[in-house]
Amino acid sequence: MHISADMLFWIQQKRWLLIALIVGAILYFFVPHPQSLGQDGYHILIIILMTLILILKEPIPLPAIALQLIFWQVIIGGSSANEVGSYFMNDAVFFIMGSLMLAVAIVSQGLDKRLALGIIRITGNKTWRIVAGFTAISAILSSFVGPHMVTAMMLPVALTLIRYTSNKGQSNTGLIAALLFSIAYGATIGSIGTPSGGGRNVIMMNYWAEFGSGSLSYIEWMKMVYPMVLIEIPITAFIILKTFPPELKVLDRAVRHLSVEVAHAGKMSWKEIFSLVLFAAVLYGWIALSEVYGLGSIALMGIFLYLTFGLVSWKDLSRGVNWGVILLFGATISIGVQMKNTGGAAWLAEGSVNFLQVFIPNIDTLRAVVSVALSGVLSNLLSSSATVAVVGPVVLNLGGDPILLGLASVISSAFGYFTAVAAPACTIIYSSGLVKAPDFLRAGWKMAIMSVISLALVALVWWPLFR
Repeated sequence: MHISADMLFWIQQKRWLLIALIVGAILYFFVPHPQSLGQDGYHILIIILMTLILILKEPIPLPAIALQLIFWQVIIGGSSANEVGSYFMNDAVFFIMGSLMLAVAIVSQGLDKRLALGIIRITGNKTWRIVAGFTAISAILSSFVGPHMVTAMMLPVALTLIRYTSNKGQSNTGLIAALLFSIAYGATIGSIGTPSGGGRNVIMMNYWAEFGSGSLSYIEWMKMVYPMVLIEIPITAFIILKTFPPELKVLDRAVRHLSVEVAHAGKMSWKEIFSLVLFAAVLYGWIALSEVYGLGSIALMGIFLYLTFGLVSWKDLSRGVNWGVILLFGATISIGVQMKNTGGAAWLAEGSVNFLQVFIPNIDTLRAVVSVALSGVLSNLLSSSATVAVVGPVVLNLGGDPILLGLASVISSAFGYFTAVAAPACTIIYSSGLVKAPDFLRAGWKMAIMSVISLALVALVWWPLFR
């Protein structure tokens, strides 16, 4: 039988898709399910294994991976189509959709340069203070609106400063890396600060509600987690400056150019002012009203007002929003709930505890190690949201306090410092072409050690005051 060159090329490109399907078929048809795990639970774990292979190697786009999660649950997972579809119509998915739309609406107003000049007016033109300021503002903003939006807003600012400091024959690789990593790592550490800081946070809150494990309000989450963000901000800036020493100590030339650009733009327009007012209203709603109306409904109400007052067009939203991300969130939430409902999560949790109990006899320490280690390691291979979607049900079945274990898992899923694809903020700065993959390793191991110590400190000293 003759195989064409096009077919061979397709097989080569999609080999990991074929491997995932072959592995799934072998497990489904030839390997019986364990006696301690039901058939539906076993089939859900097969789907998750195939999905992990696809996410790691990405032979097909992420939205396509989300689609296969949906139909496999119906075909072999024992779920009905309506049951799987219902998980796309919940507040967590609405929140993700609304927050992505808000990011597009605000960035479209062109407020990034004004924001940068505001930061520099506070920090001055010394490089170390600008790096510290970028780290702090990226962390604080991302804790409320997520790292995608903040990095998208701050990257043009950093590129403007870089452009104005570039001279022929002069290498500023340290300065470039320091500015870009201050944005990426600042946005990453800040994303754990509030429920609206990232999709992973909302996924865990959804699991708590679905599994009857309790709940945290917006303010309660901030009280427990925000101290860690504040601890990490200055240490992150210090790590970045020591890892990537800037060649220039003062950026006066770049600051002057930026000031001229903002001056040419004129005073803030009514649209820019009203855009900020609307966003402040949405933020207030998340903080004060989310327990009554939900995060998602408030975000969608904000988008409705942005569209109504002509602050953003639907064409801009439809073009700027990554709809595949929304699809992926709904699919991962549905598979996570099915892991719990079919007993797959409990089976994995029990197996992990039994295996590691030989090495860590203290059960409380063991639960903490499992929740942090699983999330921390996987977050550097998968996205943080995919990590929590897979690990969340397992962690919540370990026993102990589900709120504390869930928070530990969510926080450690933000430790994706080692690769350009682990965190969205890292992916965005890597796409600029100005930093290299090894740069993430140079700073990432230091960030990981710092974050684990900070988490341990907060968990042992701060959390006992609340739980």
